[in-house]
Amino acid sequence: MKHFVGCDLGGTNLRAAVVDIEAGTVSGLTSQPTLAREGPEAVLARMAEVVRAAIAASGVDRSEVGGVGVTAPGRLDLEHGRTQFLPNLPGNWPNVPVRDSLAAAVSLPVHLLNDARAMTLGEWAYGAGRGVDSMACFGIGTGIGGGLILGGRLYLGLGGNSAELGHTVIDFNGPPCGCGNRGCVETYASGSAITAMGLKAVTQGLTTSLGERVGYDLNRINPKVIYEAARAGDAIAQDIYQRAGLYLGIAVANVVTTVGASRVVIGGGVAQAGDLLLDPIRRTLKERVHIVPAEQTEIVPAELGPNAGLIGVARWASQMVAGPERG
Repeated sequence: MKHFVGCDLGGTNLRAAVVDIEAGTVSGLTSQPTLAREGPEAVLARMAEVVRAAIAASGVDRSEVGGVGVTAPGRLDLEHGRTQFLPNLPGNWPNVPVRDSLAAAVSLPVHLLNDARAMTLGEWAYGAGRGVDSMACFGIGTGIGGGLILGGRLYLGLGGNSAELGHTVIDFNGPPCGCGNRGCVETYASGSAITAMGLKAVTQGLTTSLGERVGYDLNRINPKVIYEAARAGDAIAQDIYQRAGLYLGIAVANVVTTVGASRVVIGGGVAQAGDLLLDPIRRTLKERVHIVPAEQTEIVPAELGPNAGLIGVARWASQMVAGPERG
């Protein structure tokens, strides 16, 4: 079987598509609102609808689909196919049997994977990580997710929940993180952190165009607005991205020193800032890594865009159907 469905359980939308795992191409992309406030049972019913609709829209015969991979943003029990803690969904979804419920509804085998690990696998197999056997991936959005490829395999570690690179501590006295720790890189360089830096600059009365750009409606300040200001020459906005890149660079330096990844892929919505973010990461890596040959590590942007997770989790499902791997 070369066709598998990738399905994303997101806080806002459910998305599904049929993926040709030989080529890494997507067809039949379908979505609808998650409406998580209605509870897991209703969401799982909609998820089944989205999976069936994606198969129908793809033009691939149902008999040629080998299974379904599901991504979710949080802690998962991969062995039993259950969610444990999904921070962006009401109720947090403790011990919801996603695998078994969805498998019964669509009559296909189902396998779960954290969304950042799915993105990592997708980028390694079909995107910016092609051709290397060790890779780290940072997905920078509202928070920061991560994943590792070691020895040409997705690394899962303890309980399938390792490689949370966004929770690398870069300051042990730093601000509290939603994970319960302090000073995680997520608190310094995520989309939320970048937005907070922009808000602080405006409220402190610093010389910046950010307030004017949003009509002084501070609720409209976000990483894209700050990026656009930086590109237009706003020194405060440029400094915000320089600082975010420095903080990410420290986390990247820690990962490269620890596992010697030959490529680091930076993805997620915030990574659309391109070299504005990547250049300070590269510079910080060069300045802070001396024990291993950091010059052999490439820092590159992700290539697959918002479909990376769908593609990666479809490949994961195909691997699991063929024979479970352990990271």
